Amino acid sequence: MWVLLAIAVVVVGFALRINSMLVVTAAGIVAGLIGGLSPVKILNAFGDGFAGSRSVTVFIVTLPVIGLIERYGLQHQARKLISKLKVLTTGRLLALYMLIRQGTAAVGLTSIGGYAQAVRPLIHPMAAGAAERKYGKLPEKMQEKIKGFAASADTVGVFFGEDIFVAIGSILLITGFVDTTYGLKLEAIDIAVWAIPTGICALLIHGSRLWLLDRTLDKMAAQADAEAMGEDEEVAR
Repeated sequence: MWVLLAIAVVVVGFALRINSMLVVTAAGIVAGLIGGLSPVKILNAFGDGFAGSRSVTVFIVTLPVIGLIERYGLQHQARKLISKLKVLTTGRLLALYMLIRQGTAAVGLTSIGGYAQAVRPLIHPMAAGAAERKYGKLPEKMQEKIKGFAASADTVGVFFGEDIFVAIGSILLITGFVDTTYGLKLEAIDIAVWAIPTGICALLIHGSRLWLLDRTLDKMAAQADAEAMGEDEEVAR
């Protein structure tokens, strides 16, 4: 049970807002030492885990690509495009993206989209451009609100969409765990089928929040205008 102290390290580290990589590394070292592993074996465990997960090194390719497309004006072009499509407001754009994200994840295409690939260079600039077209220069609070909802559209979409696909890792993990631990035969197709109602509920609930985002931005813009008028009156006095 002493090995569970590694969880306390994670909780304390995140609570103190220490770099997450450092926190996880420290927790792994603590768990290894308590478990009786030598420093060499702990280092080998880290090395095996890093080498066994190819996705860890994806950022080596992703970051330069994102930097290049931003360098050559992808965000600017995205804002320019959305300024011409007056039908697509910020909320409608993000709701549409979530629908596409969840639909593609449901058929196993989880790599289409993502924070680095789509949200940061494309979806967020388009959502911000739609808001700027209506409200002008955005206050910082409104910018952060749009960033949060852009990220949530991707997260909710892929999280509740991928479990509908029978060959996704999470479903295979569940079936394997139940089979080996409890001796029960659980079919992947059954889990995928029962994930459909959850996915529909997630789409309706968060999709409605995204659709109503425009009203929230209207209120925030009105509040910002009122505060600006109050400051002008104060200066005039």
